[in-house]
Amino acid sequence: MKKLLYIYIMIYSFGVLAQKRAIDSLPKNIEDYVLVKPGDTLTIQLNEFSIIPKQKFNSKEDIRYYLWFRRKVLKVYPYAKLASERLDTLNNRLEKIESKSKRRTYTKLIQKYIEGEFTDQIKKMTRTEGRILIKLIHRQTGETAFNNIKGLRSGWKAFWYNTTANVFKLSLKDEYHPESVNEDYLIEDILQRAFQDGVLKKQQAKLNFNFQKVITVRKAEINVEKYKKMFAKQKKKSEKKNKN
Repeated sequence: MKKLLYIYIMIYSFGVLAQKRAIDSLPKNIEDYVLVKPGDTLTIQLNEFSIIPKQKFNSKEDIRYYLWFRRKVLKVYPYAKLASERLDTLNNRLEKIESKSKRRTYTKLIQKYIEGEFTDQIKKMTRTEGRILIKLIHRQTGETAFNNIKGLRSGWKAFWYNTTANVFKLSLKDEYHPESVNEDYLIEDILQRAFQDGVLKKQQAKLNFNFQKVITVRKAEINVEKYKKMFAKQKKKSEKKNKN
């Protein structure tokens, strides 16, 4: 009897631990993903509780790149969500302030507050994370990062902000188009699955697109060639640097 009780406790403990890992960490098991080779046919089976089909990968290596990119999206999304909330608060408050001078004063206060909240975090982001943030700000606010800055400051300031971003090969004018841009499609795929699994708290996008239609057209195929080339280029540079 004691032996059976011990076994039961061990099984229960592992079950609880597994549940925590599913929430707090990236998935380690890539066997659940579907690998499709050229010429293969595949019938997409929908999960009982989901209308999002399982992704289709060409190789296990592609799955690892997808998980790398997923980590970036999960890290950046909360900042875009928070930016949208702050701007909504600002706009709602400004509608109730009739005095132009008071509106300017309040806008400056919010501007400094937003910059104080985001500056340090953004400085720590990689180029990929910065690009994802710019795209998600468009998704969550309905305006590009450039236009949001232009609204809070002046067009001249927005121009210089954009020029600075270009030094890092980024543009604050970048838009979010999951229906036509592969990287945006990957971001949306990750977000929708994270919302569904409770990993991220959903905030309604302020852009009009039908992701269900998009993923159906794309047949849930995942293309990570861009990131494979990026890593290969970085590896080549590193090897060349080490030789010198």
